[in-house]
Formats: sequence, C-alpha cells, structure tokens
Amino acid sequence: MNQAAGDKFIKLVEVMKRLRAPEGCPWDREQDLLSLRRYIIEEAYELIEAIENNNRDNICEECGDLMLQVVFVSCMAEELGEFDICAVLDHLTEKLIRRHPHVFGDTEVNDSEDVLKNWEQIKVVERQKKKEDTSLLAGVPRGIPGLLRAYRIQERAGKVGFDWPKGDPSPVLAKVDEELSELKENINNEAGKEYIEEELGDLLFAVANLSRHLKADPEITLHKACAKFTERFRLVEKEVRESGKPWSEFSLDELDGFWEKAKKPAGVAPAGNR
Repeated sequence: MNQAAGDKFIKLVEVMKRLRAPEGCPWDREQDLLSLRRYIIEEAYELIEAIENNNRDNICEECGDLMLQVVFVSCMAEELGEFDICAVLDHLTEKLIRRHPHVFGDTEVNDSEDVLKNWEQIKVVERQKKKEDTSLLAGVPRGIPGLLRAYRIQERAGKVGFDWPKGDPSPVLAKVDEELSELKENINNEAGKEYIEEELGDLLFAVANLSRHLKADPEITLHKACAKFTERFRLVEKEVRESGKPWSEFSLDELDGFWEKAKKPAGVAPAGNR
C-alpha cells in the first residue's frame, strides 16, 4: 500500500508540473503564490464543511483539493529554485519525529497536556536556532480568522499563568459585561467610528476568551450559530415564497411570526436568541 500511495503521489506531482509547463493550462500558468491564498483558505473551509456534514465521499474529495494546493505551491517554489515537494515532505517528517520525543525518543509523558508542553518548548528551541521571534505569541498566525486568533493568543498567555482562574467563568463573564458596557457608552455618546470599533473589538476579544474558558472553540461555535440561522431563514424564505407576495409587502412583525414558526421544529431557543 505504501508503494502504491507513493506512485500515486508522484503521478499527482507530474500532472501538476504538466499543467504549469509552457504547453500546459493557461490558468494554472498564470497563478503565483499570492493568487493561491484565497484557494488555500477556501479548500480548507470546504473540507471542514464536508467533515461537519459527515459526508465521507466529500471528505475524500476535499482532502485531495487541499492537497493540490500544497503540491501547487511546491511546484511554484521548485520553478523558482527554492524548494520542491521532497523538501516539504522531509521537513514535515523530521518535524513530527522531533516534536514527538515521547514516541521516537526517551522522553516520558503522563498525558496530552505533557505532550503539548513539550511541543511548545521544542518550538521555542527551534525558533532560537533560526534566530526567530521567541515570544509565546509568535507562533499565532496573523492570517487566521480573528476569533480563532484571539482564542490562540489568550491560550498562549494562559500557559504562563497570565489568565483568569480555571473552572470559574465568573470573572470572564464580568469582563464581557464590562466591555459591553464600554461599547454601549461609546455608542450612546456618539463616539467616532474608530472608538466604537475599538470597543467592539475588545468585546469580541473578551467573548473569545469566555469561549476558551468554557472549552468551546469560538469559530466552531459561531459557525454552528450561522448554520442554525441559515436553516431557519430558509424556512422563512419558504413561507414568503409560498405566499406569492414579495418581501416588501411583509411587516417585520409578520416576518418575526415566520421566524418563531421556523424555530419550533428544533425547539424554542433560549430567551434572546433571535
């Protein structure tokens, strides 16, 4: 099976190189590293959606689409004389071995928490050798979604004790209330857009931290809320469509009535959840 997988991977790389060749595909030849950014992000999210839908065929397909982006980037780098797919695989294999000394070395661990601590310590040593930024926050990518970045930043800070006490979300909830009050104050005082955005950012940052203390991923949690809203709104659309009237002829109260009806199949949501 290993040989078969290797042969198929080699064929994939060869296909990609053919697409990038002078006689290849015009679209593929026009792409560069910067233009691929949106596709890398899109393919990652499509894989996540397939996983959430538990669709095995789609998961398989989306894994391939995401893998294609890695091969695409590697082929571009090889054309520039920088690195190739072999270097990518070598780096990954070496990293996995180096960061799992409890498997490939003599290090002993008791649980997953020990594994993660070792992982972070090894990463710091790696950065020191490369003379890179060794801040605890250096490894949090700036390009990831804002809520997830806020979660990771506070997670890193918490590892050295800069955090609210674990097991009691009360002070974190109080911080959320504080930030919400400050936002309301700025809105009521008609503060400038810059100040309102700053306070709104502080509120979102605090909510991300609350999610962490509740052991809930803020991105996944928000994604679920979006999915719930989408499902219910589609039912509202159905009501409007079946009425034969345009949206403009419905009052907000009437649309709210459709919304309340849409909530019933899944049970009435908690108060305040529109």
